[in-house]
Amino acid sequence: MKSPVPLTTLPKNGLFGEGDIFVLFGELFGRGYATGLIEAAKAAGMTVVGVTVGRRDETGALRALTAEELAEAEANLGGKIINVPLMAGFDMDAPEGGKTPTDLVGEMSIDTWQEHKLDWDHIARCREIGVARFTAALDKVMAELEGHIPAGKNVFFAHTMAGGIPRAKVFLAIANRIYKGRGARYQPSQTLVESDLGKLILQNFDEVTANSFGHLLAASKPLRAKIEAAGGKVRYSAYGYHGTRILVDGEYRWQTYTNYTQGYAKMRLEQFAEAAWAEGVHATVFNCPEIRTNSSDVFAGIELSLLPLLEALRQEGNGPFVDALWQQCAELLQDGTSLEDVLAMVRAYQIDEVMQPFYNFEAWPMPNSAEQVDRTVGLSQDIVALHKDRKALVSDVLSQHVVNATGALIFGASTDAGAPVLWLDHDIVARQLIADHA
Repeated sequence: MKSPVPLTTLPKNGLFGEGDIFVLFGELFGRGYATGLIEAAKAAGMTVVGVTVGRRDETGALRALTAEELAEAEANLGGKIINVPLMAGFDMDAPEGGKTPTDLVGEMSIDTWQEHKLDWDHIARCREIGVARFTAALDKVMAELEGHIPAGKNVFFAHTMAGGIPRAKVFLAIANRIYKGRGARYQPSQTLVESDLGKLILQNFDEVTANSFGHLLAASKPLRAKIEAAGGKVRYSAYGYHGTRILVDGEYRWQTYTNYTQGYAKMRLEQFAEAAWAEGVHATVFNCPEIRTNSSDVFAGIELSLLPLLEALRQEGNGPFVDALWQQCAELLQDGTSLEDVLAMVRAYQIDEVMQPFYNFEAWPMPNSAEQVDRTVGLSQDIVALHKDRKALVSDVLSQHVVNATGALIFGASTDAGAPVLWLDHDIVARQLIADHA
């Protein structure tokens, strides 16, 4: 992509209705983008079917959900779950008796990880095993899914798989330095990308975040043909991130969080949608705004791009809902601190000359720098300190609204998206929220 392609008009669902099938391709955990899309599908009367990543037993082996776990997961989803472990990635896979990539990462230390070398032939074998396991499980899922789709009904596949960080304690310490370290604790993100550890993680990101979408498109092809032959239509969506246009000094400008290591996999995700689109398959990656989630919290300061949504809401229509939201957010701040104060701090940060080189779309994702991290993490900490309760933040309130808006936008736009990759910027998100609360 040479430039971001924004969704510019509020879409309306013109396809999905009562009895159509919504397939959540990724298990629903905690707070995150998927909840908004699921609610939009349910509101349209669709039947929800989900999958599970499975669970690990005491030996680390992947297993299906127990009856109790399945009941809890289905209650959380509000639909049927196909109980076949569909865990993407290869960080816990290995030849019989061999070490998994996570085991190998666990042998690293905070002092030696940059020089630590991996056996890439062994890693390649682990990856082959992981991919074979995933695709075999996916074939079983597709076979079972077919029985849930009545003839003539439409199907919406919503890909939500993302991540791929090995669950090794040492990486948590490394990540804290890469994404949060300032001063003496600062660690350039490029040192991670260039290390064997970083190369391993990038491979696993590809498998979890991007290649899983490619496998879904390929594995569902026979089923898609049957659905379409019976008069139904099939749509695919996936969640991307590739920076967002936010309101800066009165105009919408593309900006991004730095360093977003998963960016390489997110671009590969876009490529799968583009390839599918070229073959006539309606598959679209929707690049969503920054929000706080369980997974994004590792990126200190990512919420700085979210706060200007308050100004976008005023610019795009204002009204009672916007006034009430501003009031709700203002009440979360300490006495003597206004939302205008906080937004002025964010505005100064966005136009700071230190930040300007990082708003280069064609160079994305760029490595961090000591000055940039100091600005980003420092301001994030300063703004959190201005709240009455560190566990009740303005960014949490706004995140939930963005989840709801993007869910409605993706659901409506997927009827006829018009492009394989679209950006949901703050202007369209604000307009959707105002329309929803009119």
